[in-house]
Amino acid sequence: MGKTVIEKILQSHSEGRTEPGKIVWVDLDVRSARDFGGPNVVKNFQREYGDAPVADKEKTFFTFDLSVPACTRKYAENQQICRKFARKQGIKVFDVDKGIGSHILMEEGLASPGKTVVGTDSHLNILGAVNCFSQGMGDVDITFAFKSGKIWFEVPETMKVQLEGQIRWPATAKDLTLCILKHMGTQKAALKAVEFYGEAVENLSLAGRITLCSMETEMAGITGFIPRGKRLSSEERKEFPRLSFSPLHAERGAHYSDECTIDVHNLNPQVAVPFSPTRVQSVSELKNIHVDSGFIGSCTNGRVEDFKAAAQVLKGRKVKPGIMLKLVPATRRVYERLLQEGILEILFESGAIVSNPGCGGCAEGHIGLTGSGEVQISTGNRNFAGKQGRGEIYLASPAVVAASCVKGRIASPEDV
Repeated sequence: MGKTVIEKILQSHSEGRTEPGKIVWVDLDVRSARDFGGPNVVKNFQREYGDAPVADKEKTFFTFDLSVPACTRKYAENQQICRKFARKQGIKVFDVDKGIGSHILMEEGLASPGKTVVGTDSHLNILGAVNCFSQGMGDVDITFAFKSGKIWFEVPETMKVQLEGQIRWPATAKDLTLCILKHMGTQKAALKAVEFYGEAVENLSLAGRITLCSMETEMAGITGFIPRGKRLSSEERKEFPRLSFSPLHAERGAHYSDECTIDVHNLNPQVAVPFSPTRVQSVSELKNIHVDSGFIGSCTNGRVEDFKAAAQVLKGRKVKPGIMLKLVPATRRVYERLLQEGILEILFESGAIVSNPGCGGCAEGHIGLTGSGEVQISTGNRNFAGKQGRGEIYLASPAVVAASCVKGRIASPEDV
C-alpha cells in the first residue's frame, strides 16, 4: 500500500514503518519557540538539563512575533529570558524586527518540502503550504525537542478533499478557505491530515496556499497539504529567496480514511460571522452589518499579495470617516516590498494605519483588539468570543475588509 504525504515525511524521519495510529519517534529538522511559550521552554530546560547544550544549535531558533517590540513588561521580560538563553547556547533569534516566525522559516528556507518542524505556535501547521510537516506543541514537548532533536508523534489518518471548479475575482484564497471551513466544520478533519486536490487549490499562489493551510487549525486538523501546484514565480522568489519549493506527491495506492468533494463553482466573497470560523455566509447576506474597524494581517493574510488586493480596492478612495483600518505586514521582507512598489503609499493615503511586521490581531497586546460593542472585519483566522477583545469579529478576505472600511458596512469589492 502506498503512503500519503504525511506518512512519507514521517517515514523519512523515523525508523520502522509508519501507519495511522502508530507512535513513531521523529527526527526534527527545526525546533523553535516564540516569545509566547519560549520563556517556559527556557525555564524547563534549565530545570531539567542545567547547562547542557541543545541537540543542534543550527536547527534551534527563537522567533518573536507577538508583542513586537514588547509593549508590556511581561513580554519584555519573556523576550529577554529567551535572548539570554540563546546567547549562552549560540542559538539564532529572529527578533522583534523580523515578523511572524512561521513566515520567517519559509522565507529563510528552513521550512521546505519534506522537512519536519515543531514550535510553540498553534498555527505552525501553516507550513503545510510548502509541503512541510509542522506542529505546534506545548512548552514541555518543545523543551524535550530542544534537548534531544526528536519528538514522538502518533501517525494520523489522512483525509482527501477534492475541490471541483475554479475561483475567480472577486473570490480569493480566503473565500475558498472559508467555503471549505463551512463544509468541513470541526468534525470531518478532526485530528487528521488533509490533502487538498483540484484546480482551485493547485492554481493558488504561495500566499494563497498559506491562507488555506493556516486555517487547518480551525478545521481541528493536524495539518494540511496541497501535493500538486505551481512552482514559485519570479515575484514569489523575491519574497521567499531561500525557499526551495516543489510538489510532494502521495504514493500510488495511498489509503485515505475519508474522501469528500466540495463544489466551488461560482464562489462569491464569503464571511465567517461571530463567533466561529465555520459559521460562514455570503457577503450578499450581510450587507446591512455596520463595521467600526478593519484589520488586514496575521499569519493567514499578511503577504504582499494580500496588501495588493486591499490597495486595488483602496486606490483613489478613502476609509470612511470614523472607521479604523489597521494593517500589519507579516514580515520585514513584505514591508520592504510594500515600500518599494508604492503599495504602502496607496494604503497610507487611503487613511489606513500601518504598523511594523508581526502577528497582530490575535490576542492581548496585539494591534487589532476590539472594545465592547465594536464590530471589526478581519483577515485573521479566529473570531471566538473574547479572543480579540470584547467586540465582534467577522472574518473575510483583504479585498472584502478594504471594501467594508470604505463603505462602513460589510461589502464586496464590487460594491465600491
